[in-house]
Amino acid sequence: MSILRNRTATAAIVAVAAGALTLTACGGGDSDSSSKDNSKQKEDAKSQSKPVQIGDAQASTGPAPDVEGAKSGGVATVYQATDFSHLDPGQIYVSDGKLLSRLIYRGLTQYDEDENGNLTVVGDLATDAGKESDGGKTWTYTLKDNLKDENGNPINSADFRNTVERLYSNYITDGPTFLQQWLSGDGTTYRDAYQGPDKGKHLPDDVLETPDDKTIVFHFDTPRPDLPQMLTMPGYQLVPEETDTKEKYDSAPVSVGPYKISDFKPGKSMTLVKNTQWDPKSDSVRHQYLDGFNISMNHDDEDQTKTLLADQGEAKNAMMFTGQVATTQLQKVVGDKQAMQNRTIQGYAPYVWQLNFNMDRIKDKKLRDAISLALPSDAVFKADGGAYGGEVANSLMSPTTPGYDEKFDPFNREKKPNGDVEAAKKLIKEGGFEGKSLVYAYGNTPERQKQAVLIATALEKIGLDIQKKEIDSATWYEQVGKVKNGYDLYMTGWGQDWPSASTVFPPVYDGTQIQDGASNYSHINDDHVNSEIKRIQKITDTDEATKAWAELNEYISKEVNPAAPIYYTKVFQIFGSNIGGIRYSSDSSYVDVTRVFLKK
Repeated sequence: MSILRNRTATAAIVAVAAGALTLTACGGGDSDSSSKDNSKQKEDAKSQSKPVQIGDAQASTGPAPDVEGAKSGGVATVYQATDFSHLDPGQIYVSDGKLLSRLIYRGLTQYDEDENGNLTVVGDLATDAGKESDGGKTWTYTLKDNLKDENGNPINSADFRNTVERLYSNYITDGPTFLQQWLSGDGTTYRDAYQGPDKGKHLPDDVLETPDDKTIVFHFDTPRPDLPQMLTMPGYQLVPEETDTKEKYDSAPVSVGPYKISDFKPGKSMTLVKNTQWDPKSDSVRHQYLDGFNISMNHDDEDQTKTLLADQGEAKNAMMFTGQVATTQLQKVVGDKQAMQNRTIQGYAPYVWQLNFNMDRIKDKKLRDAISLALPSDAVFKADGGAYGGEVANSLMSPTTPGYDEKFDPFNREKKPNGDVEAAKKLIKEGGFEGKSLVYAYGNTPERQKQAVLIATALEKIGLDIQKKEIDSATWYEQVGKVKNGYDLYMTGWGQDWPSASTVFPPVYDGTQIQDGASNYSHINDDHVNSEIKRIQKITDTDEATKAWAELNEYISKEVNPAAPIYYTKVFQIFGSNIGGIRYSSDSSYVDVTRVFLKK
C-alpha cells in the first residue's frame, strides 16, 4: 500500500508506546551514530514480519475491551496537511484515508491489535474471520444481527454484493484490486469479465453468492488463504446498496462505524460526530469515547509540530493522523522530556520510498542505473523527519516484509549512502547522456520540496538537466498514476498490505496491471517478471513463496531497475497533553485512532 499512499500495512513495529524505542542520534541525526540501532531495528522488524493470527467467533464479539483510564466525552481536533484524496471506500488506498476509514466504515473483517502490536483478524460485520472450504477456494461469511447504517437502514448480504460489484465500475480507479482479480482474472482482465452493476447484471453465483440475507460466499479458482486479511483493507469496506450514489459517493459517504461525517468543506475541514446507529455490542475492535473529531486541513508537519509541542488551548486536545514531527522541530521535541515520555509515539513503518523511472520515457537501463547510483539517500530521508523519519533503503523490499535481505545492496547504499557520484558519472558518459533533460515531479509540501532540491542537485552533478515540476500533494497519486503522466521521475512510497511480498510485487511491478490509477508507477512490463509473479502467486508453501519473491526482487533491481530504493520510513508523532489512549498501530503504521479519548 502506498504512502501518501502509505499504502496500508500490517506493519511490524519497533515501538508501541512512548519510550519503548531507544532514541537514536539525539545530537542531530548523524548516520554513523545510529547505524547500530538501525541494524537492531531491522532485526526487530524482521522478527515481527510474521503472519497474523485468525480469530474465532468469540474474538469477534463486541464490545471492545475498555482502554485503561478511558473517559467519555469531548471533541478531539485533528491537524491534517491535505484533504483526503477519496472518501469512497473503493477508492481508498492511502494512509490518511485508512485512518479515517477505521472511524466511519466497517467491513466483513478487521484487525484486533494487542498491546504488543500483534494482529488478529476477527469478524467485523461478520460473525468471524470466515469459514473456508473446498481447500480454501470457497469462503463463507455470516453477518451479525441487527446491523444498521447511519440512516437506520438494516445491512444485509445484498449490501455486500453491491460493495464488491461496484469495484468493477469504471469510476473506481484508485483502490486495491486484489479481490476483483482473485474473483475474475489477473491484471486488468477482471474488467472484461464483468462490467459492474450499472449494467443491471450481477456477478454469477459461482463467483459471488448471497443465498440469503445474512450469508456471503466467495468462490475462487485457486486457494486464497489470505482473504480474511485482504478484506480488512479500506477498499473493501461496506457501501450500502440503498444509499450508493456511485460517482457522487466520494463526496458524501454513509457511515456504518462509530462516527459519521456531519460537515465537510473540501480542502478545509471535516467534522465527525457520533453515529447513533453504531452498536458497540457488534464491534470488538472500536470505541466511541469521543463525541467527535474536528479535522482541520492545511497544516504542514512544521505547523502541526510547533502547535502540539506548545500545548496551548485547543492544542491540548489535538492530535496528528498521518503527520510527523517536523525535521526543523526534531531537537525541540526530543529535548522536551515530558513530551517524549507522555506525548509521542514511534514505530518502524513498512514503507519503501523509491524513485520511479517512467519506463515509457527512460528506456535505457544504463541511465536508470546512473540515476540510482547518484541518489543522496541519507540526505533525502533526513529531509523527511531526520534520523527519526527513516533510514537508507538498500532494497525494494522493506525490513518488515518476509524475505527481506539486508545484504542485498545493488546500488552500494551501505558504503555510499549519499550517492556514488563517480560511478554514476561514468555511466552517464558511457551512455552519452550528458545534458539530457528529465522532468522530476514532486509534491508541494515542505518535505518534498526540500527533497526535490537534493535530488535535482545530485542529478545535475552527474551531468543531467533536471526540470522540476511541483504537483498538489492531495492528488499526487492520481496524477502520477496516469499512464501518460508526462513525467520522467517521481517518488512513491509502498508498503505491504499484509506480511507478504505478494502484496508488494504484483500491484507495483506486474506489467499486466498497467492502467490509469494502477500502482505500477514505473510502467515496468517485463515478460520474466510478469510470468514469475503469476507463478509465485500459485505457490501455497509460504517458505517457498517467500524465497521466490526475494529472488524476483533481486532480478527486478539488477536486470530491469524500474525504481531506485531511497529510504525506509519510521513514524514519530506528537500529541496534545489531554489526548489519551495513544499508541502506535502496527495495522495503520500511525496512531491507533480507535481508542483515543480525552483525559479530562
